[in-house]
Amino acid sequence: MFIQTETTPNPNTLKFLPGRAVLETGTADFPDRDTAGRSPLAARLFGIDGVARVFLGADFITVAKPDETDWAVVKPLVLGAIMDHYTSGETTLAPGAEAAASGDGDSDVVAQIKELIETRVRPSVAADGGDIIFQGFEDGVVYLHMQGSCSGCPSSTATLKHGIENMLKYYVPEVQSVEAVS
Repeated sequence: MFIQTETTPNPNTLKFLPGRAVLETGTADFPDRDTAGRSPLAARLFGIDGVARVFLGADFITVAKPDETDWAVVKPLVLGAIMDHYTSGETTLAPGAEAAASGDGDSDVVAQIKELIETRVRPSVAADGGDIIFQGFEDGVVYLHMQGSCSGCPSSTATLKHGIENMLKYYVPEVQSVEAVS
C-alpha cells in the first residue's frame, strides 16, 4: 500500500491519501481524542503523541498537529497507523456510526446556499484536505463550520470572506455575510 501525502494551506495539517475510499459518504471530524470513539481509524491516529485533530473525507485523511510538534516526527507514525488500519481490515467508522450529511426540508434560500456550498465550495476545500459545513442561515447571515485543514488555517478567514461570502452574495441576494462557527 502506498500512501501519498500533500501539504495544505494550514502548516499544522497534512492530507494523507491512502489510494482507496476512506468514507463512502459524507465526512467525519474528530476535534479531539474524546470524540474518536466511533472511528477505529481516528482512535488509532489519536494514539500518536502529537496528533491534535483528525478529519476523514471520501478519499483522504487530514491530520492536525500542535504548533510545537514537528512533522518530521509525527508523519512517519501517522503513515504507519494508516497502513496498520487498512491492513487490519477494520472499518473506518464503527457499525452504526454515520458520517455528516445534509438535511431535507430546507427553505428555497437555504437549499440554494447548500447547493452552492456542495458544488462550488466543498470540492475546492477538499482538495486542500478540509471541509466547510453549512450550520445555518439567519437574518441574512450564513453560518459555516470549518473542518480538517480549514480549521485554524491562517488563510481560512480570507477564503470565507473574500471567496465564499462574495460568491454567495452574488448568487443569493438574501445573503448579507458569512461567519465561521466552532
